[in-house]
Amino acid sequence: MLSKKNCFIGCESDYQSARMVLFGAPFDGTTTYRPGARFAPKRMREESYGIETYSPYLNKDLEDINVFDAGDLDLPFGSAQKALDQIQEFTHKILSDGKIPVMIGGEHLVTLAAVKAIKRKYDDLYVIDFDAHADLRDEYLGEKLSHSTVIRRVCEVLGPKKIFQYGVRSGEKSEFEYAQDNTYLTKFVIKDLEQAVNIIGDKPVYLTFDLDCLDPSEFAATGTPEAGGVSFEELRQAAATLGKLNVVGCDITELCPPYDASGVSIALACKFLRELLLSI
Repeated sequence: MLSKKNCFIGCESDYQSARMVLFGAPFDGTTTYRPGARFAPKRMREESYGIETYSPYLNKDLEDINVFDAGDLDLPFGSAQKALDQIQEFTHKILSDGKIPVMIGGEHLVTLAAVKAIKRKYDDLYVIDFDAHADLRDEYLGEKLSHSTVIRRVCEVLGPKKIFQYGVRSGEKSEFEYAQDNTYLTKFVIKDLEQAVNIIGDKPVYLTFDLDCLDPSEFAATGTPEAGGVSFEELRQAAATLGKLNVVGCDITELCPPYDASGVSIALACKFLRELLLSI
């Protein structure tokens, strides 16, 4: 069941005519440092009316594309697996109806559920991941399901060399060693996107943006801030470039509103979501 919601600005199409379906996955049950990402979808909808539907970057307007805002999933407390199952089934429904799922987290673990659903439809799926953290641990404090392990779990679903990672600047040594054989990992920056474009070609791709890839001087409200990140403009340009691929789904995760006293991080997240929707 979906909870009562307010629409993200410009996402007011009806479900039947929509090309994209936006929905919230308000889950942060495995957060390892600062909790609160579960509040991101609701706060982004509320604050989205502080931006315009029109993008001067892309010369496009949300009012000219068809996006349906389905609200937030009512996810259970206390069980990561049950929450993931629910996200997976809702994502599968969106895909079955011929639409593109766009998810607002929540913590980064929610990406695993969406990828599993999309893999059921597109066996040759690729993933492009923007993140400060490698998220390639096999377990965290004995738990296999964690936002610290999510890309490792995604890699197990897709197989080796089906994931491109950008902006990574934190992780255990073993994670970077694992990446050498299993992912295409670019440390610290966003560069050489042409490699991903050339390898993926017209194959289906899922884009996941853990917003802590941004430098905390621009985006402080996240559960695990990590100095040395990329800029909003770099991330926006990456979304515009990769949006030209065969994008079959995407998400943004790890905005943590309780740590955004000024509202700047929420405003940035809203603007980035607008650019992402218009890019794909």
